Amino acid sequence: MPPESHRIDVHHHIVPQEYVKALADRDITETGGMPFPQWEAQLSLDFMDRQGIATAITSISCPGVYFGDIAFARDLARRCNDISARLVDDHPQRFGAFAVLPLPDVDAALLELEYALDTLKLDGVTLLASIGNRYLGDPAFDAVYDELNRRQTVVFVHPAVPPGSDVPELMLPPSIVEFTFDTTRAVVNLLYSGTLERCPAISFIFPNAGGTVPYLTWRISLGEWLPGLREKVPQGVITYLKRLYYDTALSTTSYTLRSFQELADPSHILFGSDYPFLPEPVIAANMIDFRNYDGFADQERRTIERDNALALFSRLNRQT
Repeated sequence: MPPESHRIDVHHHIVPQEYVKALADRDITETGGMPFPQWEAQLSLDFMDRQGIATAITSISCPGVYFGDIAFARDLARRCNDISARLVDDHPQRFGAFAVLPLPDVDAALLELEYALDTLKLDGVTLLASIGNRYLGDPAFDAVYDELNRRQTVVFVHPAVPPGSDVPELMLPPSIVEFTFDTTRAVVNLLYSGTLERCPAISFIFPNAGGTVPYLTWRISLGEWLPGLREKVPQGVITYLKRLYYDTALSTTSYTLRSFQELADPSHILFGSDYPFLPEPVIAANMIDFRNYDGFADQERRTIERDNALALFSRLNRQT
């Protein structure tokens, strides 16, 4: 690892061949309108060295593990989590990992959560913004949120192709537009289901500066005026949104950051690359944009690129 490496990347995916093959056997060969990228641990390490990334907290991206078959989801989640644990064991200072859960099966998800955190000692959990035809915040998943809250878990949320997004259909890859709204819908549903009020000990990380949340903050807050919704957000929408964490992946130009800064304190912003789903030149350009942006002081940039993650992930903090 080069001595100048300092960043901690909380939005860094693994795409194991075992996972790709399992999906290919079900005729799933792409995600977000794009084919699965080539991935192996050494490719991640080489990328991290070139881009000054000391440690990456890895996750399985969209489309996750559930495709209508609960048994398949349980088996694939276990295999992916074991792969993640081996990666961390092999490179404990370079990788952490978020576990994947076999939702919508709540009982299986609770068992896998226990295994991933207590046996494998993974660093948190990744959840898709939408699973099947349900968004995060759906009461069907309350037992999972309650356990995540009891454990004070870090939860990385990743967008998926939103339910019903194919009607009407845009002739564009879902990753261009739909992913941002999937993230936004998940945030809003967590708000107005009362989940964020009931589960304050979950540290949610939302990617890509929260989708469209910063720009739509006032519009989202309109629910405070509606009976049946305002009771779910007794502290006010802005309070909950400021409590969330957000990453910088694909969100480092002034178009996004000006609005983002109005909502998120630098202490709740984390560095994210979205490797390997973005080409490295795009990631490098995003990092240059972030470095050149005039809205953050040098210490705030350091806080975003490293210190906030150290505060969230105790294992990494102990290794520093």
